[in-house]
Amino acid sequence: MTGPPTLIASVQRALHLLDVVGSSARPLTAKALARATGEKLPTTYHLLATLVHEGYLVRVDGAYLLGDHVTSLSGRLESERLRERVRPVLSGLHDTLRAASYLVLYREGELELVDVVDSASAPRVDLWVNLSASGHATALGKAVLSALDDEGRRDYLSRHALADLTPYTLTDRRALLRGLAQRDTDPRAGRVVADVQEYSLGIACLATPVRLVAPNGGLQVGALAVSVAAPALESTRRRTADLTRAAEHLALDLAV
Repeated sequence: MTGPPTLIASVQRALHLLDVVGSSARPLTAKALARATGEKLPTTYHLLATLVHEGYLVRVDGAYLLGDHVTSLSGRLESERLRERVRPVLSGLHDTLRAASYLVLYREGELELVDVVDSASAPRVDLWVNLSASGHATALGKAVLSALDDEGRRDYLSRHALADLTPYTLTDRRALLRGLAQRDTDPRAGRVVADVQEYSLGIACLATPVRLVAPNGGLQVGALAVSVAAPALESTRRRTADLTRAAEHLALDLAV
C-alpha cells in the first residue's frame, strides 16, 4: 500500500524562503521574507540562521541572498547535463580512433575538463599536473589559445606560468604567441594542434577548437582532443578529419 508522502513542514518553509530569495532581483530583509512567505518573523529568523549556517544563503547588510552552496549545486547540475550531452560524441571519437577522448571548456579564464572517455586499450593521460597550470603544454590548451584573439591569449599567458614539464615543453611566451600568430595567417596549418611529449613523456595529443553555445546564449570556446602513445601519432594524425568532424557534430548538437 502506498499513501501520500510524509512532508516536513520546516523543510517546506526553508525551501519557500530559498524560492523567494532566488527569484528576487535584490537582497531581501527578514521582514520582507516573512511577509512574502506568510511566516511569523521569529520562525523566519530561525530558518534564515540555519540556511546561512549551511551556506545556502548569505547575509549582507541585514539582507539575504543566495549563498555559494546553491550556486555550486547549480554549476554541478549544469556540468552533469553537459556531460550527458557530449558523452555520445566523445564515445564515438574514442571508438573511431581507438584513443582516449577529451573535452575542455574555457570558463572564466581557466581550462575546465568536462569529460573523458577512455578504455583499457586506450587509457587516459595521467593528469599529474592540473590543466590550470599546464595549458601551454597540452594540445587542449593550445587549441583553446588558438581560438582566442591576441588579447585573450596574452591575458591567459600573463596569469599562468609556463612550467617546464618535460624536456619537450615550450616555456617561451614569445615563441608560443609567435607560433599561434603564424597559425592565424597560414592556411596550411589547419584546425588541429598537437603536443608531442610536451605534457607527458611517451604521450602525444591532437586537439581542435570547438565553439559551443553557452547557457547565456553566447559562444563558449573549448577544445576536443585525443591522446595516443607517441609512436601512434602519425597514423592518428592522418585521421584528423574524424576529430574535426566530431567537433562540428558537438557544436551542432549543443546548439539545439
